[in-house]
Amino acid sequence: MIVTLTANPSADRAVVLPDELVVGEVQRAVSSREDAGGKGVNVARVVAAAGAAARAVVPVNAHDPYRMLLEDTGIDLDLVEVAGRARANLTITDPAGETTKLNLPGAELSAAEAEALTAGVVAAAEGATWLVLAGSLPPGVPPTFYADLIVAVRERWGQDAPFIAVDASGEALAAVVATARPDLIKPNHEELAELVGEDHATDADLLADAARRATALVPDRVASALVTLGADGALLFTAEGAWRGRAPKIQVASTVGAGDSSLAGYLLAAVEGAAAPERLARSIAYGAAAATLPGTQAPTPADLPAGPIAVSAFATPIATP
Repeated sequence: MIVTLTANPSADRAVVLPDELVVGEVQRAVSSREDAGGKGVNVARVVAAAGAAARAVVPVNAHDPYRMLLEDTGIDLDLVEVAGRARANLTITDPAGETTKLNLPGAELSAAEAEALTAGVVAAAEGATWLVLAGSLPPGVPPTFYADLIVAVRERWGQDAPFIAVDASGEALAAVVATARPDLIKPNHEELAELVGEDHATDADLLADAARRATALVPDRVASALVTLGADGALLFTAEGAWRGRAPKIQVASTVGAGDSSLAGYLLAAVEGAAAPERLARSIAYGAAAATLPGTQAPTPADLPAGPIAVSAFATPIATP
């Protein structure tokens, strides 16, 4: 069972334009769709679409239209009642696959609601293989929320606690890495640079710089790191080694949710007991599949690109004291 938390859920509205976006102009859309979004929800949808067991913990108002979108996904849900409504995120995509996103902040959670959400996640984690803490934190929640939640889950379940993956950024990810030692983090190269206090815009060698940053964290502060690089594929770092996977050639429809699908692919392979290279290959395949679909659709095994994903051992820089 893979359990996910989406602390700041969203109704994802995707609009496709016939031409490139022109700021300040009126443009007609070719199509639009609305999906129940949020990183943890996206991961659970992909896992469930592959036929594996998944459960999503989501804070949601009983009268929120988002709840209908969420229930329409058909995934197993643990819903925590809150007063506010889920935010809406707008994605605009042009024919070249260029994506513009407008993400709203979300409703504020009270201290009591945050406590109830923590209790809900701890309870849902019973018997799970993996727990995924994914996405931004809503207003009213401290940046240590994920780190504190990891401690609560491990204290409650001890040796039976699930592996914990974190897909976040900024202060929330920094707090997790500083104090909670997650089993997996999934930053992109920009988020990884921010995590170690560097500017990705100055990168002379994307792969080498990502490797240097990741090996400063793995395995002492995080057990493993899956670093997504978009069209350049992804890197995986564990205590046993490092691997690079190359992305297949695809026709991009929307990159929204591709990172979530990458994490889902990794976890699907992990629960099957696959070795690190196969986990990385599955991650890249699912991320690529998601990018070929409009909106925030969950790719299925039938959507995966044909042919194998090229994965090879990757030489990491020697850490300096």
